[in-house]
Order: sequence, then structure tokens, then C-alpha cells
Amino acid sequence: MATVQPLTLILCSALPTATLSPPIAVSGRRNSDPLPRFSGLRLRPAIESSFPTRAGSRIAPRGVRVACEARDTAVEVAPITDANWQSLVLESESPVLVEFWAPWCGPCRMIHPIIDDLAKEYAGKLKCYKLNTDESPSTATRYGIRSIPTVIIFKNGEKKDTVIGAVPKTTLTSSVEKFL
Repeated sequence: MATVQPLTLILCSALPTATLSPPIAVSGRRNSDPLPRFSGLRLRPAIESSFPTRAGSRIAPRGVRVACEARDTAVEVAPITDANWQSLVLESESPVLVEFWAPWCGPCRMIHPIIDDLAKEYAGKLKCYKLNTDESPSTATRYGIRSIPTVIIFKNGEKKDTVIGAVPKTTLTSSVEKFL
């Protein structure tokens, strides 16, 4: 008889990890151990099936995959354009961090995860946006962006601090902390 390896699902940071054992076939029957209940987890059919599932059932029917839907609650850095610059940045009541970037820029891709982390860490205290300089050149020109990535911190509609280049997270954190 083959041994069954537990399946570990790594969920989003807001949720714990769940360890599930795959179903074990015993004499042609499936193990009916229920799945642990976690918010953010949902069973989805892996393939279209003709058999119904019970709405309140905690047992995963055959051909089902477990999907983490907690990513819907994760903080993402929203894109910003020339059109919504005034309302989202200059009229914001909280401090705003804007990353000026372009898709072809290698260092920009290096700093994206750092900006994502800052958006999660300072959720509710700081708004984070990214502006594609190829799509919104007039705002980039207005603020004298000559090198990307450039991160500018605004407070009360005023430019407060500028960080140019792909810098470590500690550099950006210290700049942000000054204005919170």
C-alpha cells in the first residue's frame, strides 16, 4: 500500500496555512474526512461535472480543487494616469507614494515588490500608486522625472520627498516614516 503525503496549501499572508490529506481509496470508497474550514478558501470544480454538490457540505466532491480567494482582500498598488492624478494624489487627505515607472525598465521591475510590501505595511496610513511614464508623460514632465524608477511622496498635495533608482526597502521606509 502506498503512503499518502499531506498536501500543504500556502495561503495569502492574512490566512494560516492549511494541511490537507488527499482522499484515500479504501475498498473502492473514498475517505470522507471533512476539509478544515478557513475563510478565504472555496471549493471550485476542476472540471464540469454532472453530479450535484450539497451547499453546506464540508466534504470535497471528486474533481474539485481548493482555491484561495483571499487575494481579493490583498492591497494592490493601483495604476494612476494624467486623468485621475489631481483627484487621487493632489486632493488626497493622507500621504501618497507614487512610483514613476515604465514596462521596459529593469530596475522598475526590481522595485515593484518593495512598493507592494510598503502598500501592505502602511495600508490605511499611506496610499500607493504607480504611474507609467510612457502612458502619462505630461505628469512625469511636470515633476521633472528624468530617470526611472523615481518614487515621490506627496502630502497635502505637495511634493515632499523624492527617491531615484532601485533602492533598498529601508531607504523607502525611512522616507515614508518622515511624513506619517
